[in-house]
Amino acid sequence: MASGGGAVREVGSKAELDEAVGGARAAAVHFWAAWCEASKQMDEVFAHLAVDFPHALFLRVEAEEQPEISEAYGVTAVPYFVFCKEGKPVDTLEGANPASLANKVAKLAGPANVAESAAPASLGVAAGPAVLEKVQEMARQNGSSASESTLKKRLEQLVNSHPVILFMKGNPEEPRCGFSRKVVDILKQEGVEFGSFDILTDNEVREGLKKFSNWPTFPQLYCKGELLGGCDIVIAMHESGELKDVMKEHNIPLRQQGSKIEEPVISESANEQSTEAIGLTEAQKARLESLTNSNSVMIFIKGSPEEPKCGFSGKVVHILKQEKIPFSSFDILTDDEVRQGLKVLSNWPSYPQVYIKGELVGGSDVVMEMHKSGELKKVLTEKGIIQQESLEDRLKALISSSPVMLFMKGNPDNPRCGFSSEVVNALRGAGISFGSFDILSDEEVRQGLKTYSNWPTFPQLYYKSELMGGCDIVLELKKSGELKATLSE
Repeated sequence: MASGGGAVREVGSKAELDEAVGGARAAAVHFWAAWCEASKQMDEVFAHLAVDFPHALFLRVEAEEQPEISEAYGVTAVPYFVFCKEGKPVDTLEGANPASLANKVAKLAGPANVAESAAPASLGVAAGPAVLEKVQEMARQNGSSASESTLKKRLEQLVNSHPVILFMKGNPEEPRCGFSRKVVDILKQEGVEFGSFDILTDNEVREGLKKFSNWPTFPQLYCKGELLGGCDIVIAMHESGELKDVMKEHNIPLRQQGSKIEEPVISESANEQSTEAIGLTEAQKARLESLTNSNSVMIFIKGSPEEPKCGFSGKVVHILKQEKIPFSSFDILTDDEVRQGLKVLSNWPSYPQVYIKGELVGGSDVVMEMHKSGELKKVLTEKGIIQQESLEDRLKALISSSPVMLFMKGNPDNPRCGFSSEVVNALRGAGISFGSFDILSDEEVRQGLKTYSNWPTFPQLYYKSELMGGCDIVLELKKSGELKATLSE
């Protein structure tokens, strides 16, 4: 069996890689790119791991120069690692995470060669001193304070860490303000199991969440990652019975005091309206039906499209605006008769509610799923509310969406090819603001743009809807000092 011997070996063909991996008990393969700074940093860690784990085979592949190998292993971004045992892939890792890399190598190859070395808790394995030193060096270089994007990612993880989570002052056992205490009491009374985060212990989260949620005060209550609101809204939802309805709609189990968990009951047909509308007078029913038919797309929300009063309402508004769908809205907080009556008419217990030509589509979860799958636009097209957009019209809209528009592989913060990275660096170096589109995320756009522009490769840079060219032209303009002037005419 082949062994590494403490060095990283460069691989120049798929046949060479297959042979090397096939003859090794344990092998780690790093797909990298010289233009990618994260790749280069991780390659240093990779080289140190080769020293710490000499009985494993460490291989390096230049991803863009070896497209056959990259395609065979499903590589779409660098750095990317494939871990093989007895000739077969058993695990992968994407991105610059030295701790995860060390963990996976140790799991693959066994303990490091240096018995006395011990990793910090962040590694969780017996890594050798070489990789530990490199990880610590990278940590010092990157600094301890989180970047804006890192903070956003952390906040997203926090709001999604529990089905229901309360950001409060103190903790449920010892609330540190009356508003927090009130929300805790309501959740316990409703039988809602929830997680909590004490914002007094982390000022970065405390200040960051205000911008993240566009909500300036605490407590803040989230359900399935979406903001429900603060103390006043939670109290109003509790008093109207709507809080329990929202929990049931989102499949949150409820525990009644002294009893078992009350499992949410999902109606047999979310889209089927109640035909009898029990408890409504004919006048009430006529008014509600008139409201649901008052526009082709009608949404019943908390607040207004400009100032939604709950996260779910805001999400639906955002989707409709993003899809450029004309709609009207009704603020159910201003009319309790409509708020309670519509629940009966639609047989749908919570808000927001979205109607298309008088028929209930559903709430925020349904609309988000339809948006994600493309079915929302399809339904609206079938019902004649929006016209079917041709590929040419779509391409024109994308090209004109920003004065300077770059169609690239990946995004400006994480380019997925060297040419895209060079154009991004050139534009940023010249201080030019630009929009971008990741052609790897949409094959129709990727292929259509080649024909539309009569330009076969990417990246493609447009200025005022006119094609400027690809990487070579941008770099030539940069070299001559004409890039900024050309894109400012």
